[in-house]
Amino acid sequence: MLLALDTTTEILHLALLQGERVWARRVLSGVGRGHSERLLPTLNELMLEAGGTPRQLSGVAACLGPGGFTSLRIGVATAEGFGLAGLPTWGFSAFELRAEALYQVRGQAGVAGPFWILLDGQRGEAFHQRWEAGPTEPAAKQPLATLGERIGAEPWWAPEAFAPRVEAVLPGHRRITLADEGGATLAGLVALARRVSERPPEAPLVPFYLRETDAAVNFPLAAAHLSEALRKGVAR
Repeated sequence: MLLALDTTTEILHLALLQGERVWARRVLSGVGRGHSERLLPTLNELMLEAGGTPRQLSGVAACLGPGGFTSLRIGVATAEGFGLAGLPTWGFSAFELRAEALYQVRGQAGVAGPFWILLDGQRGEAFHQRWEAGPTEPAAKQPLATLGERIGAEPWWAPEAFAPRVEAVLPGHRRITLADEGGATLAGLVALARRVSERPPEAPLVPFYLRETDAAVNFPLAAAHLSEALRKGVAR
């Protein structure tokens, strides 16, 4: 039984996969530590529905970001905890997950040709990546005020909570919309988890950040020391 999870936004996505059977949940649990209060209880609910126990898990596929610092770390730490117990783990980016969600409803969303995935970068910025059957360039961040200069006239998609802020700076640009964003995201999570679980396991799982943490900005020497210590630890 494979566990798939995404905690990168205020919405928690969880799925259990066993063969062709799927048990899934989408829970609005709030930003930050809201996920720490909902993740394991929601997983227990899914386990009860599936008639299984955590001992029956065969691996964990987790979204590594980018996303909110606290919520993202909760998901990665949970997956790493299962990894320490001996389960194989795999990671994927928030851009991969959202692209997969769009591909699940390609006809409905009218996705054809290159498009941009835009995620809330906070601080007046957007995390962005251009896709066409796959990413065409590395993910990056861009001030909302100059986002139009970056994406040009190509269509874009952003989560429902973030899309109005994007529309405000991209008047007249084509927005890709989904009739059921939650359902498409869960379908994308399931499809992506099946695919990444065919790859060699990853350990440790490393969060994918596009922004420095406040600690790295305010205490650069301490952050550099910690990064070096972590690097040496992984090397050993």
